[in-house]
Amino acid sequence: MAAQDAASDKASVSEGARLSWFARQLALWSQAAEPLRPLSAPRARVTAQDASWPLTPELISVGRARRLAIEQVGAWRLDELPDTVELLVSELVTNALCHARGPVRLNLQVRDARLRCEVEDTNSDGPVRRSVCADAEGGRGMEILDLLAEAWGSSRTATGKTLWFELPVSVPAQTGGPGSL
Repeated sequence: MAAQDAASDKASVSEGARLSWFARQLALWSQAAEPLRPLSAPRARVTAQDASWPLTPELISVGRARRLAIEQVGAWRLDELPDTVELLVSELVTNALCHARGPVRLNLQVRDARLRCEVEDTNSDGPVRRSVCADAEGGRGMEILDLLAEAWGSSRTATGKTLWFELPVSVPAQTGGPGSL
């Protein structure tokens, strides 16, 4: 009888340990997945220094992304940046739409005298630098980023990747939040 009780206790301890492990894993995954928002929704609540827009997977979204970025940069009174932002946003969004299947999200934020632009997509492959001939129609996006951005990079995310660039700003954003667009 004592052997049966010991075996029963051992089984319940083992089952409790498995349940405890499962509960811990569930809690970890819940925390990791909680901040994720689908790319078809803005990344977070709009603030005076953050803006985010979902873009449909259509080529007309490139023009929409340029307009949104230029309007936001204007609202933040970053008057020295519209042309550079327009070109770089166009490059990143075009790349995302050509190489990823699914929605894309454009994020802008001003922090510590820097404008950071991010384009999120569903393809986890990072950017590829190519050698192109002089008359090629494409393939120069990374060189343009190198020339115009102070910093740029790519990072994998739970939903794909984020390609980003940063530009210095002379006057941090004060007013004209994203809700004013």
